[in-house]
Amino acid sequence: MTGGPDIREIEDAAGRLAPILRKTTLFESERLNAQIGGRLLVKAETLQPTGSFKIRGAWNRISRLSADSLSRGVLALSSGNHGLAVAWAARRAGARRIVVLMPVDAPRTKIEQTRAFGAEIVAYDRRKADRNALVAQWRDGQGLVYIPAFDDPQVIAGAATVAYEIAEEAAASHIAIDLFAAACSGGGLIAGSALALRALSPATEIWGVEPEAYDDTAQSLAAGERVAVSASGKTICDALLSLTPGELTFTINRKSLSGIVGASDDDARAGMKAAFEEFGLVAEPSGALALGAILAGRMDVKGRTAAVVLSGRNVDLDLYRREMADSALDPSPERLTG
Repeated sequence: MTGGPDIREIEDAAGRLAPILRKTTLFESERLNAQIGGRLLVKAETLQPTGSFKIRGAWNRISRLSADSLSRGVLALSSGNHGLAVAWAARRAGARRIVVLMPVDAPRTKIEQTRAFGAEIVAYDRRKADRNALVAQWRDGQGLVYIPAFDDPQVIAGAATVAYEIAEEAAASHIAIDLFAAACSGGGLIAGSALALRALSPATEIWGVEPEAYDDTAQSLAAGERVAVSASGKTICDALLSLTPGELTFTINRKSLSGIVGASDDDARAGMKAAFEEFGLVAEPSGALALGAILAGRMDVKGRTAAVVLSGRNVDLDLYRREMADSALDPSPERLTG
């Protein structure tokens, strides 16, 4: 698998998304700017109808399906946000059946919301199941059309519209984006963003952010080939538990990224806290990880303009309360302290 969507395909995806999704807001805070010593623009994908950027790739892929494919139904494997997006897009497109394979320990709110959009939920054990075999069983046995979470050109092109919108808005306001950061799991969001920015803002540094315990992309980039990490790592970032990068996303990212950094659960908590206190936005740990990494100084943003993606909001209320409380107890001076 080589290549990836070009800027024309990304522009086509943006046009396909325009009638059904509004462009999400870029937020800015004087307090955060002062804290980092630069300018920080926060892209709020938490405001999407399904609460994450995943809706972009899902709609770009599913809206192109034939009537025959929609009559067969669609299949997704997801810890939550992609499944939610596929269920929303498939229902809107008129799919006869929607099946989402979800780990048994997925957040309750993601399971319930995905089911509410009309999906059949099939639970599996993420630490024991052979995911490829599970997908093949349902795809081939049930005749469903599989919608990949990230390793698909149309899904990547849809995800790329996040950075495409940032670049368009920045250019219209005569703002030069020095650095772009987003969370990285399978790599679809950061790969698509890299393709968009390399075309529209080639001077921009592009950084992926992974949980320290699931740094499969960082290890793969260091090795020069795709490697797998253990599923035994611990993190509150349930949407970023990829064990190995996608084949297509890794091909793109090894050529396009400025770098990738590992971030801690405390970084995720700090990002959640900042999103709520500064902008009134709820973010799940995974969605806030890149923001927290910038606030923790894991990338050089002093004297520069950085754009970061707040990529998802779907979090169980009890976990949100607990992690927000933990962030408030963190006494370290580099955390948000007004």
